[in-house]
Amino acid sequence: MQKIAVMGAGAVGSYFGGMLARSGADVTLIARGAHLEALIRDGLILDSIKFRETIKVRATDDPAGVSGAELILFCVKTTGTAEAAKSIAPHLAPGALVVSMQNGVDNIEQIRAASGIEAIPAVVYVAASLPEPGRVRHGGRGDLVLADSPQGAAVAKTFEPAGVPCRLTDNLAGEQWQKLIVNCAGNAVTALGRVGYGPAARNEYARLVMKEAAAECREVARAAGITLPQPGPHSTTVKDLEQYQPEVTSSTAQDVAAHRRTEIDSLNGYIARLGKNLSVPTPVNRTLHALVKLLEDSY
Repeated sequence: MQKIAVMGAGAVGSYFGGMLARSGADVTLIARGAHLEALIRDGLILDSIKFRETIKVRATDDPAGVSGAELILFCVKTTGTAEAAKSIAPHLAPGALVVSMQNGVDNIEQIRAASGIEAIPAVVYVAASLPEPGRVRHGGRGDLVLADSPQGAAVAKTFEPAGVPCRLTDNLAGEQWQKLIVNCAGNAVTALGRVGYGPAARNEYARLVMKEAAAECREVARAAGITLPQPGPHSTTVKDLEQYQPEVTSSTAQDVAAHRRTEIDSLNGYIARLGKNLSVPTPVNRTLHALVKLLEDSY
C-alpha cells in the first residue's frame, strides 16, 4: 500500500507516517494547530535515534485528507475516537484499511459503534514526543504487533520496507492487554511524579505502586478471559522500564505537562470500571485514575 493517511498526526502518528514517507510512500498527515503549520511550512523533522532528516509530507486539518488512501493510520487520542471515526467515514475509499494505533483495548468497538468502520487493531511500541511543532523526537523502539491475518500481513508488508519491524500473532487481544498493563503501571505514575519511565521504575516506592497496579490488571485480564502472552524478548514489562533514559516518558505525562486531557479513562480508569463489573478489587488503579483526573481539573 503506497497511498497512506494518518488521522491524528501527533507524536506517534507523525513518527510512523514520517517513516513511511521517508521510504517513498505517498503520505498525508492530518494534524492541527502549530504542528500543522510547521508541517506545511517546513516539512516533518524526524529526529530519530538513528538519523535526523526533514521529510516533505502533505498535511491538512481536513478529515477529507483520507480520501483515496489505501491505508489509514488511526492515531487520535482515545478521548477523540468516536468523533474522529465519524469525521473520516464519509471520505474512505472502497476497500480502505483503517488501523487503530491507539492505547487501550476497546477502540475497535468504539470506532465501529460511532461510524460503522471495521478497523483492525495494532499494538504500538515507540517512545516518541513532539518537543516543538513539526519535530518528532524518537527515543526508542518503533515496532508494531498485528494479528496474523491477511490484513495484518498486508500492513506489515507496507511497514517493514520503511524500517518499522512488525510481528504477527494469533493472540492480539493478549498483546493489547500486555501493553495496557505496562501503560497502567507507568503512565499515571510518571505523570504524577513528573518524571520519565526510568526514574519512576528505579524508585523503590514508585516501583512498588507500579507492580501492584500491574498485578491488579493481570487479575482483571484473567477474570475477563484474556490469555496474556508469556514474557519474551518482544514484550515490555515494568522491570524493563528501569532501563529507560530519563527523557523517555509517557504520553500521559506529556499531556499533563501541556495541560491537555489525558487518556487515563482508557487506561487505569478502564481497569477500575471493568474490575468493578467483574468483582475484582482494583484499589491502586482506581487511586491512580482519581489522582490524574484531579490533576486535570487543576489546569
